[in-house]
Amino acid sequence: MVVPRRRYTLSLPDGRSLELGARTLLMGIVNVTPDSFADGGAFLDPSRAVAAAEALEAAGADLIDVGGESTRPGAEALPADVECARVLPVLDALARRVRVPVSIDTYKAEVARRALDAGASMVNDVSALRYDPAIARVAAGSGAPLVLMHSRGRSRAMYREARYADVAAEVTRELASAVRAATAAGVARTQIVVDPGLGFAKRAEQTLELLGRLPALGALDRPVLVGPSRKSFLSLALGERPPSEREWGTASAVAAAVILGAHIVRVHAVAPHVDVVRVADSIRAQAALQ
Repeated sequence: MVVPRRRYTLSLPDGRSLELGARTLLMGIVNVTPDSFADGGAFLDPSRAVAAAEALEAAGADLIDVGGESTRPGAEALPADVECARVLPVLDALARRVRVPVSIDTYKAEVARRALDAGASMVNDVSALRYDPAIARVAAGSGAPLVLMHSRGRSRAMYREARYADVAAEVTRELASAVRAATAAGVARTQIVVDPGLGFAKRAEQTLELLGRLPALGALDRPVLVGPSRKSFLSLALGERPPSEREWGTASAVAAAVILGAHIVRVHAVAPHVDVVRVADSIRAQAALQ
């Protein structure tokens, strides 16, 4: 049985709104980094990053997520000034060049503040406020929606924290705590999106279980963002292969996420996943009629 997907409205700082739930939205990824696991170095040059974002929009992206620091397991932390030097030229250009909202993928309050000033409309925090709690006040002050992604530990040691008696229940409980912390810092609850953090402080088996039990996050009554794109957990089913050869596996995970209730899916290659999402949304709609 398909669980009904609730509808939500996020208010953006520029006065627009983002409607979630009627259909699944696609968030396209632009990594302005030399060491991303999936496309490291491809878009480090600002002009190439801007062109990539424009191509994602043309392919059907509803949002663009720009990040300047790799958060893959084992990645080194980056100073805020270096991160800003990477992302701000891209955000400045995108403010004039794309129509869809742009999200800043960062866990640092200073980077978020400067990114929002440069035209970003949303903050995507992979630490769910654990690394720099002040980022919640930045989001609250700007009126930007805030994505809280579940993880444990830092990138270099997150798998040490991959111990769960009940992964879906524990992730839901820890995200609920992050939501409370965000609202205590002034973020409107209606502006919060939650992300189960596939692959972050979770072994492959745990990640697959968590994705399969995605409806558990419905207890939070917040829209859900899911990011399975090209991640290593897919190799449990596919066998070992490089990220560039995990696109079909990504498509399966995206379809499952949509059918199980995700409001937003975050992917590297938007064009093929437009079709995946349309079909999965159609399946949801037909199942709801039964």
